[in-house]
Amino acid sequence: MNIFKRLFKIGEAEANSAIDKMEDPIKLTEQGIRDLKQDLEKNLEALAQVKALAIRAKNDQEEYLDKKEDYHNKAILILKKGQSGDMDKTESDRLAREALVKKEEAQKHVERSEEEAKKFNENVAQLERNIQTIKSNISNWENELRTLKARVKVSNATKSLNKQMAEIDSSSTVSMLERMKEKVAQEEALAEAYGDIAGASKSIDEELEKAASTTEAKAEDDLSKLKNQLGLNDDKK
Repeated sequence: MNIFKRLFKIGEAEANSAIDKMEDPIKLTEQGIRDLKQDLEKNLEALAQVKALAIRAKNDQEEYLDKKEDYHNKAILILKKGQSGDMDKTESDRLAREALVKKEEAQKHVERSEEEAKKFNENVAQLERNIQTIKSNISNWENELRTLKARVKVSNATKSLNKQMAEIDSSSTVSMLERMKEKVAQEEALAEAYGDIAGASKSIDEELEKAASTTEAKAEDDLSKLKNQLGLNDDKK
């Protein structure tokens, strides 16, 4: 908690300056949580000590209450003995008076112990509130730390990406894209040219094949011979 106290004690401008200079907010937050846990341990130790004092004061109060009652009863018993003749009356009066003095002293101790117990109990209540506040702060900051770690991770990735994008020369990028576009157009034209060449070559081959083919001429001759055999020759008609 000390690190947060130091930050909050300085002026707003100085605090902002200090925060701006923080190179690692995660480490700073982790240190703050460790400080809070140390304060928690100190408050728990103080709570145990003050509770012990409160218990002791309460026990003292009860003890002096018993003594007060005992001195009161002794004073009565001594006076009765003096009255009954079992003890010299002057002596019984003296001892009864001493018993009443002790009773009054015990009463003062009762009041002092009661006041101390009240004060210690108030301290206990304050320490318990402090402990609950520190525990709540620790829980909140641990949650904040998890969120902060995620945010730092995302921001670092975003910063790295943006830095890379910022370092790219826009003119060189456009030039590169234009070259790629020209390259694609060239490849498309080349593919079309090869297609035309392939088509042209196929057409010439088909014409040559047709011109050199004897199949049709032979079929015509065979047809003529067959018609002669059957007497179906057009010339004879």
